[in-house]
Amino acid sequence: MDNPTDLAPQPPAQARALAARFYADPAMAALDRRAVFDRAWQLVAHECQLRNAGDHVVAELAGLPVLAVRGADGTIRVFHNVCRHRAGPIAQCDGLGAKALRCRYHGWTYTLEGQLRSAPEMGGAECFDVADVRLPQLAVKLWQGLVFAAVDPAHAPDFEAFVAGIDARLGSDRGLAQYGHHHRVGYDVACNWKVYVDNYLEGYHVPHVHPGLNRLLDYRSYITEVEAWHSLQWSPLESDSTLYGNGDALYYWLWPNTMLNILPGRLQTNRIVPLGMDRCRVEFDFYYPIDESDEGHARREADLSFSDEVQHEDLGICEDVQRGLTSGSYEPGRLNPLRETAVLHFHELLRAAYRETLA
Repeated sequence: MDNPTDLAPQPPAQARALAARFYADPAMAALDRRAVFDRAWQLVAHECQLRNAGDHVVAELAGLPVLAVRGADGTIRVFHNVCRHRAGPIAQCDGLGAKALRCRYHGWTYTLEGQLRSAPEMGGAECFDVADVRLPQLAVKLWQGLVFAAVDPAHAPDFEAFVAGIDARLGSDRGLAQYGHHHRVGYDVACNWKVYVDNYLEGYHVPHVHPGLNRLLDYRSYITEVEAWHSLQWSPLESDSTLYGNGDALYYWLWPNTMLNILPGRLQTNRIVPLGMDRCRVEFDFYYPIDESDEGHARREADLSFSDEVQHEDLGICEDVQRGLTSGSYEPGRLNPLRETAVLHFHELLRAAYRETLA
């Protein structure tokens, strides 16, 4: 970071975007993990995926493989998905009803509470006791049915401040814990994770990139609200009853990489997983009320199809932006003070995190 002025706070009416090197410098991957992800609350799963003892979900938190599991005592825990023997995976995919956690490499087996229970053929190892070996555990918060975890909770935001105001906005009729059906769609994108977040945080591009979505939303009434650790974009929504019907579309972003897309009858969560300087994976999890009727199935299929259309539009423009950022041509442009307030908010949180870590 050879130009410290790039990390100075930006006044809203004069703000410029982040410099290109924050998206293009290979050294940013390690800095982002240290300064941002390890000090944040990250979404791992929805509790409908972890109903019973032994149900488990695998995820990656900016390079750290993790495993969420409901224990025999009913508690949901999140462990490093890395065996304490020689770093094999404890689990390679989501699963239901496991009796124990068994490493896929050499068979070391842990209880659902993370305690090593057996290690094959280790009898000749001196001063080795399975009771001394446990999987490292992350801090966990369960909120609105969503499981969040933090690597370094001492430096993560206070969780109540992290979600402040969202419960009241959702109310009892739009609570997120009610959903049951689950479906995942993932996309690998040739862009830095921050490019995708930037794109999510503004509706400025909607009329130009998303013609189908633009027909459902009221761009003139599109509003952005910013809180300490999250932002909300919302708009009235009008669609056919076979898709969403009418209501409000709520698009929540939670620092640093979680999105909650809440439409009538549907919750879609979105995790942005960095895979390197110019690559990320975008994981969409769809949750719906339990409805096995033909109409329910049809609405879910219509939602998945429409979402896929919108995402391919986003992925294409994000990859184009990444090429522009790495071209050597780009100098930080001015941000729109009406339409890009949430982008500035994200950039200011990044600048503060980088300043603190680099200091």
